[in-house]
Amino acid sequence: MTVRVAITGMGSLSGLGQGVEPTWKALISGESGVRPIARQFMNVPAYAYEGPAAVIEKLDTSAIEAKYGARVLAHLDPFSVYASIATFEAMEQAGLLDHPALADRTAIIYGVGSGGNTTIEETYVRLFDKKASSVHPLSIPKYMVSAAASQLSLMLGVRGVAFTIASACASSGHAISEGMHMLRAGRVDVAIVGGGEAPITYGGWLSWKAVRAMSSTACRPFSIGRDGMILGEGAATLILENWAHAEARGAKILGEVIGSGSSSDAFHITQPQGEGAVKAMRAALADAGVAVETPLLISSHGTGTELNDKTEAQALRTVFGEALKTDLVIATKSAHGHLFGGAGAIELILGVLALQHRIAPPILNYLGPDPECDVPLVLGEAKPIDYEVLLSNSFAFGGLNSVIMARRV
Repeated sequence: MTVRVAITGMGSLSGLGQGVEPTWKALISGESGVRPIARQFMNVPAYAYEGPAAVIEKLDTSAIEAKYGARVLAHLDPFSVYASIATFEAMEQAGLLDHPALADRTAIIYGVGSGGNTTIEETYVRLFDKKASSVHPLSIPKYMVSAAASQLSLMLGVRGVAFTIASACASSGHAISEGMHMLRAGRVDVAIVGGGEAPITYGGWLSWKAVRAMSSTACRPFSIGRDGMILGEGAATLILENWAHAEARGAKILGEVIGSGSSSDAFHITQPQGEGAVKAMRAALADAGVAVETPLLISSHGTGTELNDKTEAQALRTVFGEALKTDLVIATKSAHGHLFGGAGAIELILGVLALQHRIAPPILNYLGPDPECDVPLVLGEAKPIDYEVLLSNSFAFGGLNSVIMARRV
């Protein structure tokens, strides 16, 4: 008998706002979390950078500190702080804080692209620029890529399996997929899944600029004149739960994860290849038992880069053919920037909310149609919809692809 996978909690923070409800309201109103920034890393003038980014300007940590103590977030890199805040919101909504299932019937699977960038760069500035002879004793626990998963386990008292998935922009998509499969296999009753990132540092900024993936103006998915992505920071967490377990404890079910598909392009370290995306989408449809002809809301990877958008649009046309005319494509990175390890999770949350509220958020910053990106886009303003099924794409550097499918309940 197949286990149904319920979504019982969601939490997020990004440049659009802290908390799922404020984020959704901002998104559906056509607001942007992207703004110009001008920073000096560690207040060193030589390490200055500026441009548009979706940054988190302030954090409200009062609720989490009231529950776990004022020092619960001390000595954490920002990416672990973001993960903690998003997960606390999701767990609180699910009603699972202090639940007995946390002892050994809960998994934590968290996606992270690069880990503690802030800690790493601060350490190197102290060593190489300020000529320090030692570093903070918690440097490694702060910057290790598994730090967020470890922090969540410690904070929540989860004694089941806990680990990190690092597959660049597909990290949280893969984390959600693995959580779904663990629930289906009966290994756990609850899976805390998602991802986060804090990539806006001096080194991170220059690195993305060097790879020529960043826009100097705005993220314009599928638009003529698009010139790159916008860096974003934050985290997003979903609580997945065995449907019968959720019903038995009277939990409110927010949506259902019904399938996933993954693939590797085996083609190029930065350039996408459409065959991998096609394979992942077809695998997700088959896993979910959803026909190509089923009308879908499609949450695209939609980075706003020239090649990625063109390749994704072609892959969508290949998979759906004429049936694509009954679908709608959204691209929320235009509002919250690219969260890398957290991208798949926040985009799945926003897609599920679109199904719930029967309204699709608009793609921002659109300049006009590109013939190579001929897919049905939501433009101008939010659009009323009545779709039951969501397909959410995450296509990462290295050709690592994850597709998640969800259903409205």
